[in-house]
Amino acid sequence: MKAEISWLDDPQTFRVNQLPAHSDHRGYATVAEAQNQQSSLVQSLDGAWEFAFAQDPQHRPVGFYQPDFDRADFDRLAVPGHIELAGYGQIQYINTAYPWEGKHYRRPAYSMGADRPEKGMFSTDPQNTVGAYVKHFTLNSELQGQRVSVEFDGVEQAMYLWLNGHFVGYAEDSFSRSEFDLTPYLQDGDNLLAVEVFKHSTAAFLEDQDMFRFSGIFRSVRLVAKPALHVEDLTIRAGVDDAFKTGDLKVKLQLSAADQLAGTVTASLLTADGTTVWTTESPVAANLDLKTTVDAVHLWQHHDPYLYQLQIELRDPLGQLVEVVPYQVGFRRIELKNKIMQLNGHRLIINGVNRHEWDAHRGRAVTAADMAHDMQVFHDNHINAVRTCHYPDQDAWYHLCDQNGIYMMAENNLETHGTWQKMGAVEPSYNVPGSLPQWQLAVLDRAKSNYEMFKNHPAVLFWSLGNESYAGDDIAAMDKFYHDADPTRLTHYEGVCRNRVYADRISDMESMMYDPPRAIEEYLKNDPDKPFVNCEYMHDMGNSIGGMNSYIDLIDKYPMYQGGFIWDYIDQAFWTKDEVTGQPVLRYGGDFDDRHSDYEFSGDGLLFADRTPKPALQEVDYYYGQHD
Repeated sequence: MKAEISWLDDPQTFRVNQLPAHSDHRGYATVAEAQNQQSSLVQSLDGAWEFAFAQDPQHRPVGFYQPDFDRADFDRLAVPGHIELAGYGQIQYINTAYPWEGKHYRRPAYSMGADRPEKGMFSTDPQNTVGAYVKHFTLNSELQGQRVSVEFDGVEQAMYLWLNGHFVGYAEDSFSRSEFDLTPYLQDGDNLLAVEVFKHSTAAFLEDQDMFRFSGIFRSVRLVAKPALHVEDLTIRAGVDDAFKTGDLKVKLQLSAADQLAGTVTASLLTADGTTVWTTESPVAANLDLKTTVDAVHLWQHHDPYLYQLQIELRDPLGQLVEVVPYQVGFRRIELKNKIMQLNGHRLIINGVNRHEWDAHRGRAVTAADMAHDMQVFHDNHINAVRTCHYPDQDAWYHLCDQNGIYMMAENNLETHGTWQKMGAVEPSYNVPGSLPQWQLAVLDRAKSNYEMFKNHPAVLFWSLGNESYAGDDIAAMDKFYHDADPTRLTHYEGVCRNRVYADRISDMESMMYDPPRAIEEYLKNDPDKPFVNCEYMHDMGNSIGGMNSYIDLIDKYPMYQGGFIWDYIDQAFWTKDEVTGQPVLRYGGDFDDRHSDYEFSGDGLLFADRTPKPALQEVDYYYGQHD
């Protein structure tokens, strides 16, 4: 297959030759590796890559992925990282508009009619910057002779991939993992991996989040070996009976075998102190359904995030261990009962925040230290929930939330704000995805990627369909997908308030942004159909958070009011050197000659961008502490 630049213009082409989305489990060669969380089957490709920048597709280095291409003038760029923060292109913050507004007249493909595919919109765009990345690698000995895939945890926005001059695949969901099989094109010794990243594609219409707009490989990249006998997918359902005494564990395994389906599968469940409570052995099969019950089960919840350990061991016909897959398991039940969201039989109260991934030096290329710091801030200030606004986060964050008892609203990578709100008015004449069939598969694919990756995390209580994208058949289809795939969780979507025709088909909760307490109280007084959640409220910009008690008072007065998520957790700003004083300063939207901009709207967090708490955090600590 040949790569086509026209894919940038086509909303119906969003993944080419990608491996199917699957659970985020990791395979290990031995039990000791699994215990140490250091897999010899994984080889990191993070670090310095060769790099060339082009202002537009017409001036990109065509054919740079060929082994004999002259790359003597290529620079070096750190991965993970943003292209713009390395000195290429324009640093730009935008709230609701699209980057090209006021410069190019654009309407999303097919939004003005089925005969309007809008060819050439991005493939010939004079302001669509391009990054050409090259990485040489030699397979570690443990990966040699096995199937090998490459995982990209995050690439903004559209990426083409080649190995040793052979086209491998294409992806354009910036915040979901993209995985490709490299096996057919691997060679002994040196291998040349090449990635071409375009800042804009039709995916840009779906990724209009309130944030700085970047491009590049901004999350980790790794090679992963898949043994002859391998766990391709793992689905865990850890529920509890009506008495909340007995755990109900269901484990679904999808296995692959390069030669033949033979050997054994051992599954064990251990307590947190290592005591085995269940073990079973089965012959290898393409699909296995395992189940057991756990008496006197220890439930998972915020103040006691108890995790069992599931361990899968695969052995070949000779009894040799081939792969070990561990996964932490939390037993809990989230449900709607008498129109109230309950966790383990108790009314759920959300003391939440919205959290962009952010670092004042690295942008969205956050580190483990950033995440650990944020988790400590949560604990210190009675924050028990997080909405991953407005995209899936790094995998490690979900594991931290499991381990620390933080309730998650796991949001899909979708926001199309600029297609339905113009100049502050609701005007959805060319909204996407809307009810356009040409856009439905793309948003369903994003929902599926979000679900498959994070389906086994007990911290995930809600699947969020996205943010500020109006409502239509396509978002209703996403809601149906989540309910069909996972009846054990609830769905969330606020934008249906803009189009109430879909109110009975979208979202298990009434979710509003910045509704005043009196309006919420009026809703709750009239025997509503759904519980109420503030998916965004307080908006901590400047001297804000005053009046928080008016929201908190509703918790005691109305059982169907269940709290909310403050907007937002951390400022988006960068450390830069002041041109006059030479001193380091934090710069916000509009400070980089970036137009359009909503300026200080990039700074509405409870923390400054350097993670220094603002005074407002004291207010949050006090009021959230009343219902912790």
